[in-house]
Amino acid sequence: MKSLTRRWRALLGVFAVSLVVSVVAADRRAEAQEPPRALILYDYQPAQTYGKLGHIYAIMLRNLLGHFTTTVEMKPISDYVAGEVNANDATFYIGSYYDNPIPATFLADVKQTQKTVVWFKNNIWQIAWDGSPDFTTRYGIAFDGLVGMNAAPSAANPDPGFYDTVLYKSRSFLKYYRYDPADGTIFADPDVGVTRVVDPVLAQAVVPLRNSRTAAEIPYVMRSGNFWYMADIPFTYIGPRDRYLVFCDVLHDMLGSQMVAPPRGLVRLEDVSAITSYDSMRRISNRLLNRRVPFSIALIPLYRDPLGVYNGGVPEEVPLSQATDLKRGLNYALARGGRIVMHGYTHQLNAQANPYHGVSGEDFEFWDIVNMVAPDGGNPQWTRDRLVAGLSDLEVNGYPPFAWEAPHYHASATAYRVFPEYFNTTYQRAVYYTSDTPDLNPNNPTRDIWAGQFFPYTIDQDYYGQRIIPENLGNIEYDISAIDPTSNVVYTWQDLLTNADYALVVRDGFGSFFFHPFWLEPSLGTPGLTDLTRLIDGMTALGYTWVDAGSL
Repeated sequence: MKSLTRRWRALLGVFAVSLVVSVVAADRRAEAQEPPRALILYDYQPAQTYGKLGHIYAIMLRNLLGHFTTTVEMKPISDYVAGEVNANDATFYIGSYYDNPIPATFLADVKQTQKTVVWFKNNIWQIAWDGSPDFTTRYGIAFDGLVGMNAAPSAANPDPGFYDTVLYKSRSFLKYYRYDPADGTIFADPDVGVTRVVDPVLAQAVVPLRNSRTAAEIPYVMRSGNFWYMADIPFTYIGPRDRYLVFCDVLHDMLGSQMVAPPRGLVRLEDVSAITSYDSMRRISNRLLNRRVPFSIALIPLYRDPLGVYNGGVPEEVPLSQATDLKRGLNYALARGGRIVMHGYTHQLNAQANPYHGVSGEDFEFWDIVNMVAPDGGNPQWTRDRLVAGLSDLEVNGYPPFAWEAPHYHASATAYRVFPEYFNTTYQRAVYYTSDTPDLNPNNPTRDIWAGQFFPYTIDQDYYGQRIIPENLGNIEYDISAIDPTSNVVYTWQDLLTNADYALVVRDGFGSFFFHPFWLEPSLGTPGLTDLTRLIDGMTALGYTWVDAGSL
């Protein structure tokens, strides 16, 4: 039995860090229909442990700016040039490194500018506590310092609490926290900047942040005219119910964006290949048609099991031209609203376990996850050859794709830059790196950083030049460990429906999920089709309108 939950496990591991951002258009630029300009400044100490975190946050912030028509420049705060704040419509400073030196020219420009400035977490004291009354007088805000855990965690008290709950639009967004008593490691970002309103005429606490143990509240988002302060960096440990979504929505206000749309729902059938049964495709297609739900089909053109893991030890390869049952299912689905997405070429890498069995739909293709290196060796032609082969197979067989999806949402930086050469649109989450040839050796304290990011709305152009249709809710998973001991993850349709409810806070957002047709296989004994229907009906009741991803 093929392992069915490893894809979800891989995604859980990848999406540990993420972020966001955008821009305000000057009136004269808007009138001339010129894109607004944004400047992202970040702390960068490459020789220090965690000194590259600011860079990955800046990349992910730049990605969210890609939702808004924006010209973006990114650079370390140390490279700031006097006057650049005024030369941009919005400037974002990501204070990720404690007490990182801030150029005096930047501090002076922030105090006098009429342009939008967004400051994240650290080093605000260099402007708020500089010995002059200018900051509080100008903004009506006082900064009182940083605060973290209520107490040091221990085996006896593993979760003493911190300011962990962002309250927004009648929902509680809980920050991630996990403590490992074996080595005393905290997996969280508990430290936050504490501000308070001194002059309510000038300043407003836009979003509150609560300490779930003490019930004390402080501002999470503070605003004074064109100046915004975020108490933390909302790109760490993100998830579908995290304060990241709050920032994604508030970003509209920071930029003066008027983009508003009713919530839209998206469905994608995942890992469809030569071993996908006609009956599964038929039943799902009928159910979605009955609910008037258009859908996408993530199709793997060439199925490979080079080690014969699921074929009695005999290597197996099934090209699309010979996948008769699959093609029947595809034709049936396309006649009922389905659209094709190319999901890798083989969705596995050569004849190797990467990291499981080398089987299509199970392993990584554009990233060597075992050795944490790029399989292309930095050669873009390797990726081009695979894309051309897959596109040729789809075209010849009559299944032209409207979009691309990287297997397991993961690829090398080189490959990510190649994808837009062949596809106008991608439909995915994505992974980003602080180097195109990253050193990810965990024994290197100054190693490069990589992070996964999901999006609640479309991204016109990300860091790698991709246009992205979002997937932000996840997928249904069942515990079938009695059949396959490694397949024991449970993620219910109710979990996804709760995610969809949280996603409603983003004013022009989506509720987008994927579903594996193999959950309808009788041998697994899961209520897959019933649960898919419950999720569809639940999201419809929440107010989602189902749309065709190919029309976006």
